[in-house]
Amino acid sequence: MSIEQDLFASMTPLIANLAEDGNGAVSLGGSRAKQRSDAQSDFDFRVYSDRYQGPVLQQTSAWRQFDAALQGWEAKGLRLDGVWARSYASVQADLDAWIAGKGQTKTYEWTIWGYHLPTDLAHQQIIVDPQGILAGWKDQLAVYPDALRTSLISQHLEVLRYWASDYHYASKVMRRDLVFLVGLTGKLANAILQVVFAVNRTYYPGDGWNLAIAKDLALLPPDFIGRMTAILEPGHDTECWQRQRHALIDVIADLEVLTAE
Repeated sequence: MSIEQDLFASMTPLIANLAEDGNGAVSLGGSRAKQRSDAQSDFDFRVYSDRYQGPVLQQTSAWRQFDAALQGWEAKGLRLDGVWARSYASVQADLDAWIAGKGQTKTYEWTIWGYHLPTDLAHQQIIVDPQGILAGWKDQLAVYPDALRTSLISQHLEVLRYWASDYHYASKVMRRDLVFLVGLTGKLANAILQVVFAVNRTYYPGDGWNLAIAKDLALLPPDFIGRMTAILEPGHDTECWQRQRHALIDVIADLEVLTAE
C-alpha cells in the first residue's frame, strides 16, 4: 500500500464521521486532484453532508479524533490542509448559478483571485461518495457550459479593455508607482488567463499552475507563454514597466481577435 493509499484508508472514515450520520462524502482537491502536485503540495480534503455533528463541529469528539490523526500524519512528514466541510445544498445552489453564467467568485484568505467552484468540483478526486452526489456534479461539468464561457469572457474582457485604454495606467508607469503596477499586473494577468481558459472551454485552474496548464490549450495568442512570462518578469531597467504595459496591451488586442473568431 502506498503512503497515499494508507493516508486515505486512515483518514477517510474519520472525515466521513464528521457528518451527523457518520456517512459524509469525502474528496481530495487542490494540486493533487489536478495531478499537478510536487514535493511542496499538501493534501486538501473536502467533506460534504446535509448536516454535521455539533452544534459546533470543532468541539465534537469526532473532530478531536480527526485532528489527532491529522497531527499524527503531519508528524510523519506529510502536509495536510485540514478538511473543508460543506453542505450538499449550498454547493449545488452555487454550482447551478455558475452553470447558468451567474456564479459569484468567493474570496477566502487562502486564495489570490478567489475560489472557483467549477474548477474544484470538476477536478476533485472522489474518495467516497455514498449518495453519488459528487459524481453527479462531475457529470454536470463534463461539458463546459456555454453560459459560463460567455459570462467569463465578457466580464474579464471588460476589465482588460478598461485598463488597456485608461490614462491612469500610463500615468502610474511614468511615476513608477511600483505597488500599483505590481497589483495591476496581477489583476490583468488573471483576467487574461480567465479569458484564455474560457475560450478553450477549460476550467480556470485557480491560483496554481496557470501558465503550465495554458501551454497545452489549443487556442492561444501567438507565443502566449513566452509573452506572458516576459510580462510577469519585466526586468529592472528604466523601461521595464513601459515595456510591460505595451506588451499587456498587445496581448489584450490579440484576445479581442481570438474571442471574435
